[in-house]
Amino acid sequence: MRGSSLVDSPFMAIELISNNLYLVPLNLPREGFHHFICSWVYSHDDDVILVDPGPRSTIPVLLKALEEMKVGHIDYIILTHIHLDHAGGLGLLLRHYPEAKAICHRKGISHLVEPAKLWEASKKVLGDIADLYGELDPVPEAALDFRNNIRAGNISISVYETPGHAPHHLSYKIGDMLFAGESLGIFYPMGKDIYLRIASPPGFDICDHKRSLVIISDLEASAICFGHYGLSYEKERILDMVSIQTELWRDVIGKYVLLESPLFEEKVLDTLLNSDPGLSCFHRLPDDIKKREVYFLGNSFRGFKIALNKE
Repeated sequence: MRGSSLVDSPFMAIELISNNLYLVPLNLPREGFHHFICSWVYSHDDDVILVDPGPRSTIPVLLKALEEMKVGHIDYIILTHIHLDHAGGLGLLLRHYPEAKAICHRKGISHLVEPAKLWEASKKVLGDIADLYGELDPVPEAALDFRNNIRAGNISISVYETPGHAPHHLSYKIGDMLFAGESLGIFYPMGKDIYLRIASPPGFDICDHKRSLVIISDLEASAICFGHYGLSYEKERILDMVSIQTELWRDVIGKYVLLESPLFEEKVLDTLLNSDPGLSCFHRLPDDIKKREVYFLGNSFRGFKIALNKE
């Protein structure tokens, strides 16, 4: 693999993070869907790890990036979880790299082998965004596995179960880099400031989420690699923000659930924009990303509300 360079694409450019780590933006042709989804490629000598291939619809972008980086083979494709925006392109990617082994949570394997139910559930939650991401191709069962520890040549990968965002969520550690998927939410760097929100779709579990925060807090990691989007070297700051946000959302969303307000999402958003440190930069987001985030904030509020009602 060689250093960072532009890829001939209207949507993305590979970002060289370190000598071994690359970020591949997986931008989508919809307003605000840039700097939102990324895939990570880690290489050492001739060994290559890919973290989250992304949606099926962006696999051509990923393949072009891998070609630009001279990736002739992939040892492991490691999935943080099986949602469409992280794993939806796995089946298609494996057609091009059939030797790769895919690692995911045990609970996710059957859904990737026979993805019809996962696709239908995704359409109910995401609506036309599911179509934007693309329908999953079935994955050969022989290509899927779960392991607590993975080794590819000199690359050692530790695997941690970090449910909350989804029951099948995993995080991975390579050296001092933690690939956190959505266990710590959605990240958008803004200079010295950070925009951060919990990713709590239907299926979110508050207790699991908080337990996962403890697991991540105990790990020695200097860099957090997000599935959405990019990297932070401020682990403690991120964890503090997520912990504060979790408790604040519990209080605010719980209040409006009890009030049974017909303007639930609007009232929660208005309150949190004025009180949540993670959302304090919201008004400085680019307008198209702001529009995207209003949609996904509403989705997260609804998921968090469902989780509260289950407690």
